[in-house]
Amino acid sequence: MATDPWLKVIEKDTNQEKTVSLIKLFQNAHNYRELAGEMRSQDLAILRFLLAILTTVYSRFNAKNEPYDWLTIDESTMQVSKSVNEDDYDQEDENDLFDTWKTLYQNGNGHFTEIVTNYLKRYEDHFCLFGEHPFYQVTESEYNFFVPAKKQIKDGKGSGTVAVKQINRQISESAHTPAVFSPKVGEFKNDIKLDELVRWLITYQNFTGVTDKTKIKTTEKFSVSRGWLYQLNSVFAAGNTLFQTLMLNLVLVRKDKMYYPQKPVWEYESVENYVNKRKKQQIPDNIAEIYTSWSRILHIDWDQGGLPTIFSAGIPMFENEDAFIEPMTIWRIDKKTNRYKPAVKWLQSLGTAMWRNFGQYVNVNGSDDIHEPGIVEWLNLLKNKGIIPYNFHLTLASAILISDGNATSQAPAAEVSDDMHINAAVLFDERNPDYWPKRIEDTIELTQVIGKDFWRFAMTIGQIRNYDARSFANRLSSKFYESLNEPFKAWLAHLTNHDDRERKIELWKETLRKLVLDAASQVIQSSSPRDIRGLVDDKGLVNNIFTVNNHLRYKLQVDLKIERKG
Repeated sequence: MATDPWLKVIEKDTNQEKTVSLIKLFQNAHNYRELAGEMRSQDLAILRFLLAILTTVYSRFNAKNEPYDWLTIDESTMQVSKSVNEDDYDQEDENDLFDTWKTLYQNGNGHFTEIVTNYLKRYEDHFCLFGEHPFYQVTESEYNFFVPAKKQIKDGKGSGTVAVKQINRQISESAHTPAVFSPKVGEFKNDIKLDELVRWLITYQNFTGVTDKTKIKTTEKFSVSRGWLYQLNSVFAAGNTLFQTLMLNLVLVRKDKMYYPQKPVWEYESVENYVNKRKKQQIPDNIAEIYTSWSRILHIDWDQGGLPTIFSAGIPMFENEDAFIEPMTIWRIDKKTNRYKPAVKWLQSLGTAMWRNFGQYVNVNGSDDIHEPGIVEWLNLLKNKGIIPYNFHLTLASAILISDGNATSQAPAAEVSDDMHINAAVLFDERNPDYWPKRIEDTIELTQVIGKDFWRFAMTIGQIRNYDARSFANRLSSKFYESLNEPFKAWLAHLTNHDDRERKIELWKETLRKLVLDAASQVIQSSSPRDIRGLVDDKGLVNNIFTVNNHLRYKLQVDLKIERKG
């Protein structure tokens, strides 16, 4: 499968979709704009798989395809046979990793070196859909070894199966819950091509629900868990080409941490070794392992017609508290345990854009309650080292599959992708009383205040119209914030470190005032005689469309305090 085409990409020059192999992708990543799978969340899962390969290779070999002097590499396995310990790992070793990243990134050809191809050829049997080491699966004998006797596969039959239409996250149909709004009709929902199956295998391991009834045998009971990526409010860096995206997310050095050998799932000596490790529920200590973590052991049985039957058994998931080895998530602090957990996006926060949570991506106040995402720390390291330009324009992006919140299924209910563009010098401005991240966060907080002013305006209008006022206000508020997204993102993208902070913020406040008044005007234009008559409140005052609008204008004047230039 290293040479078989199964990865969908968009060509940079032609803007056409193309299916390429692993080797071709790494050799020509600079010619592709982005991954182009069936879903954005699928693209993220596959991006992490690709990064696991690159992280593994370039944490062992430099840009000249040579092992680092401070590592001992086994020639036959290309793995670290003798690693450095904490006392021996020093700044020069760390600089070697930065030099590798810099050389690759600034390579005029803009592609990865021969060592990646050599590695893929060495582990090619682990990247094949069929064979002794089936990709992201186990053999029938291995599956039967792990599960209880009554769950084992016999003559191609057994319990604990998931249908193709269930691992296809565009459908996610179980045997008991038909997917009404599906891209395929009933009789074709289980049809799938081999290249598509590979993409969904990776996706399903990352975004698994909890409907499985089969689990592996363990001495202690455990509950089947969602896929690891399903538990994250993801964040990653998006580049202008696939090569740039891969490079910007290629974390070779962790802030204030020593070197750890990478261990992707296919490098374990056996599936049994991997599953035994997972039984301990220990958080991985390396990025490649967490990027390739399984949530299930899967076995695919093929009938004579070439149709797959997929057997699935849950394995224990590691804890998520303080799992800072994971670079691609924002974090929240658990007030009960005072430990950090990955933030999760729920249906209730579906419409909340990334920029509104700016303070979760950058610790603007140095608060102990905020832990910056690892990818943001990495980009900051690159900027501080001068490896990426001072004024480099960053895009922080997110692709999230949101569950239905049902504790017994956790079925996908929605997908959200978002991004925000910002100058590196602005995002990583030196901390001082006037530094940009704090001013940006203050501006967002002010925007939220104005959002509440508009919500109260809508709430009162709803009461006058005898609607379900809260539902009406929430609906209008959601529409209002949608109208803010593009203008605010444009404002954020055009900030520089040479700006007059006050003037830039005043410009946003003026834009915000206009957007609020435009939104209110649309409500007023649909007014009825009832809106004009209004209601009499407890104090005997009349609340109608005009008084409510005047109150909103007064609140804007008080809260915005726009400085008028003469």
